[in-house]
Amino acid sequence: MNTSNHSPTSEGAAPSLVIEYFFDFVCPWCLIGKRHLRIAMILLADLRPDVQVRVLWRSHQLLPDIPPGGVSYQPFYIARLGSAEAVVRRRAEVQQAGNPAGIQFAFERIEVMPNTVAAHNLSTWAAENGTEAQQSALIESLFAAYFMIGEDIGDPSVLQRRALACGLEAEGLQKHLADSDEQNGIMRSPQADYVSGVPFFVFNGKHAISGAYPPETLVQVMLQSIQG
Repeated sequence: MNTSNHSPTSEGAAPSLVIEYFFDFVCPWCLIGKRHLRIAMILLADLRPDVQVRVLWRSHQLLPDIPPGGVSYQPFYIARLGSAEAVVRRRAEVQQAGNPAGIQFAFERIEVMPNTVAAHNLSTWAAENGTEAQQSALIESLFAAYFMIGEDIGDPSVLQRRALACGLEAEGLQKHLADSDEQNGIMRSPQADYVSGVPFFVFNGKHAISGAYPPETLVQVMLQSIQG
């Protein structure tokens, strides 16, 4: 699978690995996948310390039709899954999957199903105006805010507070958030058209997998992608 223009490593140069991670902030599996990716990168560093790894965080909005102010979360999911009992079963399944990643979901705290366009555009702004570490920390912070605390990540004040806590520059951040009302959609990557669901990984533009796979599986695909 060739999804982006990654050139092969030149002879004598350190091998590189570009990981594209497609996600949405309201997808609990995406938080699980992000945690698994972090562990997989640590495992890869032990196995292949010579490999230079870069992660590109790709926004993929699952529910673009949610109104800007969001909708009531609990009724939304009952309607989506068909019954309160189905919601309970799904949450138990997700929590079981999240346990190995150290995630304690607090679905009962969530009041709003937000439109995630502002959060995604903030992530893009962070990539352009901060460091890779700051963008990763912001994404992790917004996931935690939503799934563990129940904060409305469609609220500009929540986005501002979380971004400042990650060390992003205050003046530019305020201007970005002030202009965000004019943004009607997320900045899509050129590879987004073939992504049907998230989490979705692409490694060096060669190998793609969909789902919250365990770290050991991710490492296997990483090694395959480095080798060719």
